[in-house]
Amino acid sequence: MTQDGSDLDSLVRKRVRALRTAHGWSLDDLAARCHLSPSTLSRIETGHRRIALDQLTAIARALGTSLDQLVESAPDDVVTNPTLIPARGLTQWAMRGEPGVTVARMRLTEPPPEGPSALKAHPGREWFTVLSGTVVLLLGDRRLRVEEGQAAEFTTMLPHALGAVGGPAEVLGIFDREGRRSHLRDNE
Repeated sequence: MTQDGSDLDSLVRKRVRALRTAHGWSLDDLAARCHLSPSTLSRIETGHRRIALDQLTAIARALGTSLDQLVESAPDDVVTNPTLIPARGLTQWAMRGEPGVTVARMRLTEPPPEGPSALKAHPGREWFTVLSGTVVLLLGDRRLRVEEGQAAEFTTMLPHALGAVGGPAEVLGIFDREGRRSHLRDNE
Protein backbone atom coordinates (compact mmCIF):
# COMPACT_ATOMS: atom_id res chain seq x y z
CA MET A 1 0.00 0.00 0.00
CA THR A 2 1.40 3.41 -0.91
CA GLN A 3 1.23 6.48 1.29
CA ASP A 4 -1.25 9.07 0.08
CA GLY A 5 0.66 12.24 -0.58
CA SER A 6 0.58 15.52 -2.31
CA ASP A 7 1.92 16.25 -5.76
CA LEU A 8 4.97 17.70 -3.99
CA ASP A 9 5.54 14.40 -2.18
CA SER A 10 5.41 12.53 -5.49
CA LEU A 11 7.71 15.08 -7.13
CA VAL A 12 10.31 14.74 -4.34
CA ARG A 13 10.25 10.94 -4.65
CA LYS A 14 10.78 11.18 -8.42
CA ARG A 15 13.63 13.65 -7.94
CA VAL A 16 15.37 11.39 -5.43
CA ARG A 17 15.20 8.46 -7.85
CA ALA A 18 16.22 10.58 -10.85
CA LEU A 19 19.21 12.10 -9.04
CA ARG A 20 20.27 8.70 -7.74
CA THR A 21 20.19 7.16 -11.22
CA ALA A 22 21.88 10.25 -12.73
CA HIS A 23 24.79 9.60 -10.37
CA GLY A 24 24.78 5.98 -11.56
CA TRP A 25 24.11 4.77 -8.02
CA SER A 26 22.16 1.72 -6.94
CA LEU A 27 19.85 1.85 -3.93
CA ASP A 28 22.69 0.31 -1.92
CA ASP A 29 25.10 3.09 -3.02
CA LEU A 30 22.77 5.92 -2.00
CA ALA A 31 21.69 4.11 1.17
CA ALA A 32 25.31 3.88 2.30
CA ARG A 33 25.87 7.58 1.59
CA CYS A 34 22.81 8.75 3.55
CA HIS A 35 22.98 6.09 6.30
CA LEU A 36 19.61 4.52 5.55
CA SER A 37 18.86 0.92 4.72
CA PRO A 38 18.34 0.11 1.04
CA SER A 39 14.84 -1.20 1.80
CA THR A 40 13.90 2.07 3.55
CA LEU A 41 15.21 4.06 0.62
CA SER A 42 13.33 1.83 -1.83
CA ARG A 43 10.07 2.31 0.10
CA ILE A 44 10.66 6.08 0.15
CA GLU A 45 11.23 6.20 -3.63
CA THR A 46 8.15 4.06 -4.36
CA GLY A 47 5.83 5.86 -1.96
CA HIS A 48 5.45 2.94 0.43
CA ARG A 49 6.94 4.96 3.29
CA ARG A 50 6.56 8.54 4.43
CA ILE A 51 9.66 10.68 4.13
CA ALA A 52 10.81 12.04 7.47
CA LEU A 53 12.51 15.43 7.44
CA ASP A 54 15.75 14.04 8.87
CA GLN A 55 15.79 11.36 6.16
CA LEU A 56 15.11 13.89 3.42
CA THR A 57 17.91 16.11 4.69
CA ALA A 58 20.37 13.19 4.69
CA ILE A 59 19.23 12.11 1.21
CA ALA A 60 19.61 15.65 -0.19
CA ARG A 61 23.11 15.97 1.29
CA ALA A 62 24.14 12.57 -0.12
CA LEU A 63 22.82 13.54 -3.57
CA GLY A 64 24.81 16.79 -3.51
CA THR A 65 21.78 19.04 -3.48
CA SER A 66 19.96 21.16 -0.93
CA LEU A 67 16.67 20.45 0.75
CA ASP A 68 15.27 23.59 -0.93
CA GLN A 69 16.21 22.36 -4.39
CA LEU A 70 14.80 18.91 -3.69
CA VAL A 71 11.38 20.24 -2.67
CA GLU A 72 11.15 23.28 -4.97
CA SER A 73 7.90 23.12 -6.90
CA ALA A 74 7.46 26.44 -8.70
CA PRO A 75 6.26 25.50 -12.20
CA ASP A 76 5.56 29.08 -13.26
CA ASP A 77 9.12 29.83 -14.31
CA VAL A 78 9.59 27.18 -16.97
CA VAL A 79 9.07 29.50 -19.93
CA THR A 80 10.60 32.95 -19.93
CA ASN A 81 10.04 35.88 -22.22
CA PRO A 82 12.90 38.01 -23.46
CA THR A 83 13.62 41.52 -22.29
CA LEU A 84 14.23 43.74 -25.31
CA ILE A 85 16.65 46.66 -25.07
CA PRO A 86 16.58 48.03 -28.63
CA ALA A 87 18.91 50.97 -27.95
CA ARG A 88 21.67 48.51 -27.07
CA GLY A 89 20.72 45.89 -29.71
CA LEU A 90 20.16 43.43 -26.87
CA THR A 91 17.65 40.69 -26.27
CA GLN A 92 18.04 39.02 -22.89
CA TRP A 93 16.44 35.90 -21.44
CA ALA A 94 16.93 35.68 -17.69
CA MET A 95 17.62 32.23 -16.34
CA ARG A 96 17.37 31.07 -12.76
CA GLY A 97 20.60 30.73 -10.86
CA GLU A 98 21.99 30.38 -7.40
CA PRO A 99 21.05 33.05 -4.85
CA GLY A 100 23.02 36.17 -5.65
CA VAL A 101 24.01 34.91 -9.09
CA THR A 102 22.21 35.64 -12.34
CA VAL A 103 22.57 33.60 -15.49
CA ALA A 104 21.34 35.29 -18.65
CA ARG A 105 21.25 34.31 -22.29
CA MET A 106 21.65 37.40 -24.43
CA ARG A 107 21.42 38.09 -28.14
CA LEU A 108 23.61 40.98 -29.24
CA THR A 109 22.90 42.63 -32.59
CA GLU A 110 24.89 45.88 -32.43
CA PRO A 111 28.63 46.51 -32.32
CA PRO A 112 30.03 47.66 -28.97
CA PRO A 113 29.51 51.33 -28.18
CA GLU A 114 32.45 53.58 -29.00
CA GLY A 115 34.15 56.12 -26.78
CA PRO A 116 35.29 56.00 -23.17
CA SER A 117 31.96 57.34 -21.87
CA ALA A 118 30.18 54.26 -23.26
CA LEU A 119 32.20 51.90 -21.04
CA LYS A 120 30.59 51.06 -17.69
CA ALA A 121 32.30 50.06 -14.45
CA HIS A 122 30.66 48.73 -11.31
CA PRO A 123 31.46 46.36 -8.44
CA GLY A 124 31.25 42.65 -9.24
CA ARG A 125 32.45 39.96 -11.60
CA GLU A 126 31.13 38.80 -14.94
CA TRP A 127 31.67 35.65 -16.97
CA PHE A 128 30.28 34.86 -20.40
CA THR A 129 30.69 32.32 -23.15
CA VAL A 130 29.83 32.91 -26.79
CA LEU A 131 27.19 30.47 -28.01
CA SER A 132 27.16 31.74 -31.60
CA GLY A 133 28.72 34.53 -33.61
CA THR A 134 31.59 36.75 -32.52
CA VAL A 135 31.67 39.25 -29.67
CA VAL A 136 33.99 42.16 -29.05
CA LEU A 137 34.71 42.85 -25.39
CA LEU A 138 35.98 46.33 -24.67
CA LEU A 139 37.84 46.09 -21.38
CA GLY A 140 39.55 49.32 -20.38
CA ASP A 141 41.78 50.21 -23.32
CA ARG A 142 41.83 46.63 -24.63
CA ARG A 143 39.67 45.31 -27.47
CA LEU A 144 39.23 41.52 -27.21
CA ARG A 145 37.61 39.33 -29.86
CA VAL A 146 35.72 36.40 -28.29
CA GLU A 147 34.72 33.71 -30.77
CA GLU A 148 32.04 31.02 -30.57
CA GLY A 149 32.99 28.48 -27.89
CA GLN A 150 35.35 30.84 -26.07
CA ALA A 151 34.68 32.46 -22.70
CA ALA A 152 35.79 35.57 -20.84
CA GLU A 153 35.82 36.41 -17.14
CA PHE A 154 36.67 39.78 -15.68
CA THR A 155 36.14 42.12 -12.78
CA THR A 156 33.47 44.63 -13.67
CA MET A 157 35.44 47.36 -11.93
CA LEU A 158 37.29 47.61 -15.25
CA PRO A 159 35.32 49.84 -17.65
CA HIS A 160 33.71 47.45 -20.13
CA ALA A 161 31.17 46.97 -22.93
CA LEU A 162 30.09 44.11 -25.23
CA GLY A 163 28.90 44.07 -28.79
CA ALA A 164 28.42 41.80 -31.79
CA VAL A 165 30.77 41.77 -34.76
CA GLY A 166 29.84 40.61 -38.26
CA GLY A 167 26.22 39.82 -37.38
CA PRO A 168 24.21 38.78 -34.35
CA ALA A 169 25.87 36.90 -31.50
CA GLU A 170 24.44 34.95 -28.57
CA VAL A 171 26.17 34.76 -25.22
CA LEU A 172 25.45 33.04 -21.94
CA GLY A 173 26.53 35.28 -19.09
CA ILE A 174 26.86 34.86 -15.34
CA PHE A 175 26.80 37.88 -13.07
CA ASP A 176 27.41 37.93 -9.34
CA ARG A 177 25.04 39.92 -7.11
CA GLU A 178 26.77 43.26 -7.71
CA GLY A 179 27.08 42.76 -11.47
CA ARG A 180 23.42 41.78 -11.67
CA ARG A 181 22.30 44.96 -9.90
CA SER A 182 24.13 47.13 -12.40
CA HIS A 183 22.75 45.26 -15.41
CA LEU A 184 19.22 45.51 -14.04
CA ARG A 185 19.64 49.27 -13.59
CA ASP A 186 20.81 49.57 -17.20
CA ASN A 187 17.75 47.65 -18.43
CA GLU A 188 15.17 49.70 -16.54
